Amino acid sequence: MAGVVNIGVGNQDDAFYRYKMPKLITKVEGRGNGIRTNLVNMTDVAKALARPASYTTKFFGCELGAQSKHDEKTGVSIVNGAHETAKLTNLLEGFIKRFVQCYACGNPETVVNIDKAQNIQLLCKACGAVSPVDMRHKLTTYILKNPPESKGGKDKASKQLRKAEKERIKAGEAIDAEEKAKKKLGKSKSKKEKKTGDDDEVESPTGPGPRVPDVEDGDDEVEWATDTSASAVKQRMQEQLTEVTSNMVTAGNGVIDEEPTTINAKKAANGSGTPKTPKKEKKKEKSPEPEPEEEEEEAVDEVAALSLHDKLVSDLKSYMEDHDVAATTKYLAGEADSAEEQAIALFEALFGDSAKTLSKSVSKKLPFLAAFAKGGKDAQRALLAAIEVFTGVTFPAAKKDVALVLKKLYDSDAVEEEVILEWYDAGAGCNADVGVPKAVGVVVREQAKPFVDWLREAEEESDEDEE
Repeated sequence: MAGVVNIGVGNQDDAFYRYKMPKLITKVEGRGNGIRTNLVNMTDVAKALARPASYTTKFFGCELGAQSKHDEKTGVSIVNGAHETAKLTNLLEGFIKRFVQCYACGNPETVVNIDKAQNIQLLCKACGAVSPVDMRHKLTTYILKNPPESKGGKDKASKQLRKAEKERIKAGEAIDAEEKAKKKLGKSKSKKEKKTGDDDEVESPTGPGPRVPDVEDGDDEVEWATDTSASAVKQRMQEQLTEVTSNMVTAGNGVIDEEPTTINAKKAANGSGTPKTPKKEKKKEKSPEPEPEEEEEEAVDEVAALSLHDKLVSDLKSYMEDHDVAATTKYLAGEADSAEEQAIALFEALFGDSAKTLSKSVSKKLPFLAAFAKGGKDAQRALLAAIEVFTGVTFPAAKKDVALVLKKLYDSDAVEEEVILEWYDAGAGCNADVGVPKAVGVVVREQAKPFVDWLREAEEESDEDEE
């Protein structure tokens, strides 16, 4: 359409970009000290930016150091002095970057919000990010004195965005707390097992407890106090004899002339019965049951798979340092069988060292993801699974950037809208086979919800326009 341009200079070459505004039209009027520039269609431009025309007009005045005024009744915007259209267009781009576009994803569909501390924020309807505006600019003073009108729709959207942001933060904190509790529980179990192993305990009908010697009735003369004398030590050594050895000593052909010294030997010599094997000796003779071979094999397989994944990630990082995007994609396809394995390894190799700044890193390394996604919808689904693994399991601190990453993949045509909505609607357990617990999948989708809602609203608007 003639006279219409895409919002944001970075989107000028995108023929399918849906956010547009009229080209700025200006007219120099008057002469001498009364010369001024009339911003002819400022009302229409401001409406396309979803900002009051007084904001844009005042911004020009602040940047040019000139008097500026917008008449709400007539819709006339004036800036004192003679100014070229190209210069004013460049200044308008500065207004868009500071007070319109989301600082995270660059989307111009934002809402101006003033918090309790009198700070101005931009609430993004696409990725849900809250962008703090630089309060050092002169226009912020004017905005605080003339806040945007609280219309029903915008005010409701603003509240929903704030609520969604709080819910995402709360969900993230809950996951962090759960992980800490699991780690703490694991440590306590480890300590308990170690302590149990050190104590010589045996199971009893009422549960584990200290080992109690098995003494028959009538053995009241036995004293269990520890005697450290030489004779007592010798006696305890003799008591360690097995039942067979004890029988050999006591039931021999008279070779041993000394009197039996142990309780069991006395019983054998007096014919009072079969010598009793000490409890401790019975415990020694009982060997622990071996673990099933299948469980051992599964554990070995898990360790092997983990080490293979780590090796793949390490090799891939080294390979990317000396090769371009196309070569890396081809190399990855030859190193891993499934698309999911490839995508998970690629994501970790690209962003494992910069998980805390994932939103910024994605923009720089987007060509690698876009090249991988050219493999079709299966590759795109694998990328979404990799995002879920990376932000939900491997680096949970990065979960706050899920919506932003999805939007950048969508804007670059790396992942189609249909695939994103299909992944979201499949539910939290759809990637359990690649190690994403259902609870983690729920949290990841909560983070993605603002972007998915924005996608669906855009789709509805498109259908209405076609009708």
